[in-house]
Amino acid sequence: MSPNLADFTFLQGVKIVDLTQFEAGPSCTEALAWMGAEVVKIENPKMGDPGRRLRPGQPDTDPYYFHAFNANKKSITVNLKSPAGLALVKDMIRHADVMIENFAPGAIERLGLSYDVVKVINPGIIYAQVKGFGEGSPFEQNLAFDMIAQACGGTFSVTGDKNGPPTRPGISLGDTGTGMLMAITIVSALYKRRETGKGHRLQVAMQDAILHYMRINFATQGLTGRAAERGESKVPGVSNAPMGLYPCAPGGPNDYVYIMTSRANPEHWDRLLKLIEREDLIGDPRYLTPTDRVAREDEVDEIISVWTRKNNKLDAMKLLGEAGIPAGAVLDTDELNKDVTFEQRGIMQTMVHPVHRPFKMPGWPVRVDGRPTRVMSSPMLGEHTEQVLSDWLGLSAQAVAALKAEGAL
Repeated sequence: MSPNLADFTFLQGVKIVDLTQFEAGPSCTEALAWMGAEVVKIENPKMGDPGRRLRPGQPDTDPYYFHAFNANKKSITVNLKSPAGLALVKDMIRHADVMIENFAPGAIERLGLSYDVVKVINPGIIYAQVKGFGEGSPFEQNLAFDMIAQACGGTFSVTGDKNGPPTRPGISLGDTGTGMLMAITIVSALYKRRETGKGHRLQVAMQDAILHYMRINFATQGLTGRAAERGESKVPGVSNAPMGLYPCAPGGPNDYVYIMTSRANPEHWDRLLKLIEREDLIGDPRYLTPTDRVAREDEVDEIISVWTRKNNKLDAMKLLGEAGIPAGAVLDTDELNKDVTFEQRGIMQTMVHPVHRPFKMPGWPVRVDGRPTRVMSSPMLGEHTEQVLSDWLGLSAQAVAALKAEGAL
């Protein structure tokens, strides 16, 4: 692990009651924890966050999903269906700066922790909610996961083969992307509260968040007047060649390099021709302008592929980059995991967990004064119950034991 790490303290002193589960909410609170906030997960005493993937009476064999979204947090177990447990959480809310939840529609209200209730307990609280669909949407009461939000938000429609079916992008934009939008909004609301002392209710829907990440596609529709299309490895609406994936040696499933020449820089094409030893085509009227090359795109792609097939993807990327041509090798998770430079820079860090084997995972990518923040262990279920209730509410060990005896914890 890189020694060049820091413990960010930007949000030091900020207390967050975290009632989130799975990924969209936990992504948000993990980001805030990395910024220094004290994030306390309120979890069900029996199984905890469903993202833990615990199995009754069996050891947890798949903890990595939970680790990835709950680093640097604390966990306490509270039975929210117990009157004493609910009262305990309300006491914590009284001391909190932020409360966030992403339960199914209507669940938080049924538990007795609606915004109307919470703002009476703590008028200055930032009350944040993540749902699948927004208030006023015809699907407001529908359940949603990442792939549902992406399907309904547009990303499926612009991903995949041009003449093939819609395809789910390989990353969880609907969950983590939504969490990041909520995180920056929470920080902004906290900043404004220093001036006004007033709390706010923040709401984001995963479908709505996806529209935010579809801005280029909406710009394409604005230009063409029709729905943005799928374009395989191309960028629909960007008429340019060469642009796309080119096969590399030895021909494995991810042995490709992406090459992108810019219409704004005609030199990219000439540089590429020099690199692949096809100077004879420099100035050739068949390929002189981007429009000419788009008209003969199949020919252009084959000219380039003859060269890329002779090189492995990393060598191709290196040579193209040195020639001043934008290019990127297609790297899979194993290749990225084995790239020691990410760990040396602190972008990938190894989480040392008290129970599970060490787990290398991506941390917060923004460096501050040259250093990224440190990844600390995700919490075991209820690991911090006594500590948090003592620190936040001043409860003694005997009081905590009594709450456990009556089923509140």
